Parts: sequence; structure tokens; C-alpha cells
Amino acid sequence: MYQLLRQFLFIFDAEAIHYFAMHCLQFICRAGFRKIVAAQFATRKTGLSKEAFGLVFKNPVGLAAGFDKNALWLDELETLGFGFVEIGTVTPRPQAGNDKPRLFRLPKDKALINRMGFNNDGVKVVAERLRQRTLMRANKGELRGTSLIVGGNIGKNKTTPNEDAWKDYEICFRELYDCVDYFVVNVSSPNTPGLRELQEKDSLRKILAHLQTINHQQPVGEPKPLLLKIAPDLTQEQIDDVIDLAMEIKLDGLVATNTTISRAGLATPAGQIEAIGAGGLSGLPLKNRATEIVQYIHQKTNGRLPVIASGGIFTGEDAKEKLDAGGTLVQVWTGFIYEGPGIVKKIGNAL
Repeated sequence: MYQLLRQFLFIFDAEAIHYFAMHCLQFICRAGFRKIVAAQFATRKTGLSKEAFGLVFKNPVGLAAGFDKNALWLDELETLGFGFVEIGTVTPRPQAGNDKPRLFRLPKDKALINRMGFNNDGVKVVAERLRQRTLMRANKGELRGTSLIVGGNIGKNKTTPNEDAWKDYEICFRELYDCVDYFVVNVSSPNTPGLRELQEKDSLRKILAHLQTINHQQPVGEPKPLLLKIAPDLTQEQIDDVIDLAMEIKLDGLVATNTTISRAGLATPAGQIEAIGAGGLSGLPLKNRATEIVQYIHQKTNGRLPVIASGGIFTGEDAKEKLDAGGTLVQVWTGFIYEGPGIVKKIGNAL
């Protein structure tokens, strides 16, 4: 059914139809059909819960950052069965992102190219939205932490120089601290000029060690799990540096991987790829490289550094591959676009 609907949806601009589809789902759920949607798309399989980073996930299938940048659709995504959703990337100040069009489909490759540029409402607006959601759920007798796990993916504003990037990450961390269950530091998007330079060991240490210091100084509760999202384009030496640093400052885990700047092996004609231009490639072409990195991290650390595996996950078999490689949890994004709202159910049933 969704495959037919997808043909219709793919006629329209990718970013515009993204918002249209999610607002339609929101309307359906708020109109009283939430239980029907859940019955259709959420998995009923038991025994899928997973503990990681001191958190209990109802199932290991999450939605990667970039889909619900502004925490607009968490209830609807929970209805579709996701075990966790990563909001963001959120920056201190609101920013419009890069010029449109900035999201492109590659159906022949089951892939996307995006150069969104951290478009978001700014951390204060997003944090207040999360607080209001928590308050509403509390008023309904729903305790936070009993269902959907929410991660906060944080970044720097485009105009912030790299030498001051640590300040942007601190602002986001402090503002979202009481609103999310875990944090992911994003220095690996290819769509903010110079951002990937922050993946170098010394730059990373400055940001992550500072956040860990703040994390352990918080007066209430346990420190929040702190993870780092890495690019698939890192060399083995760079990955080793990341692993060494993660172990040194006791990061709770890594997210592997972000999108790639590589265009190798695509079935889409080269002229079309050239016309699209710059951006991060996600989807099926990323699958093998992402799995290799997950496996390498797992083996290098003897499983001591948990990994959220992301990249090219469309089916239950894809998810199993990532988990077998050493992933603790999995995240989808492009697979959600191509497989539709039943993807969590399909993966859950396979697991």
C-alpha cells in the first residue's frame, strides 16, 4: 500500500511533502484515531526492550536526528512505535539553514542527499516545547521516562567560529538538560562549513571534556548520557582517535554514522548527481560502510563503548546486521522515507 502512496508523494518537493505528511499524521492522531494508527503500525512483539546508557528503551529502533528537528511530532512518532527519537540538530540561536531546494531523492539508489544546514527554531523554543509536552503528559497521568526516550542532538550556529564552538554546545546542553534523556554532540554534518574540522582530537576534547564537566556538576540526578555522532568518511586513524578520546573522557557511546560526502558507486546518473550538488548522502549506499565502522568500534573496545548504529537500515535484516556487528540500538531515517510508517513494526517483528 505504501509503495503506491510513495509514488504519489515522490512527485512533490521532498522537504515540502515531509512537513505535509507529518502534519497529516498529526491531524489524524489528534482527531481521535491514535489507537487505530498504533494498532496498524506499532509492533506488538514483546521482549524487545533494551537497556543502554542507563536508560530503558521499549524497543531498539529509533529515529535519527534531522527528521523531527524541532520536537514537533514526538507523540505521533511514538504512536508509530519508535522506541526513541533524536530531536535536532538544535543550535543556540534559530537559523533558517541553507537555501532551498536542499533535500533530494535518489530512488534508484534508495538514498537521499541533504544540505539542510541545521535549520531549527533555536534551543530556547525547542526546550520550551519539550517542557510543555512533559507538563501535558504529567497532567494526563503519563510519567516521563515510561515510554518514548528523547535524545537531544546539539550543534553550533553557522556563524559561530570553530574556536568558540564549545560555547554553543554548552548553551544547548544547559538549556536542554532537563528536557531530554540523552545528548548527542554533532560535529559530523557536512552541511555547516568547517564543522567537520571539530572532529579532530584536540577540538573534540575541548568540547566533550567541557560538557562532561558540566554534566557531572549538575545538582539533581545522575549525569545525562553523552554520545558523539561521527562521520563515515573518517580514516581509521581518525576513528582510533575518537575511540581513544571517548574512552578517556568516559563518553557513554557513539552514533555511527552520519551522512557521507562520497558519491561512489551510485546508480543515479552522474549528471543528475552533479546537478544536485553538495550535501550529505544517506540511505542504502551508506549501509556497508556504516556497518564496518560499527563493527570496528565494537571490536576495538571489546564492546565497552556502546554504539547507536545508523546508515542504510531499511529492513529487519539490515537492523540485525547492525546489531550483530555490535550495535546496541539502531536508528532509521532514509529507510523511514522509503519503507513508510510500518518500518518499526517490520523491524520489530523480524527481531
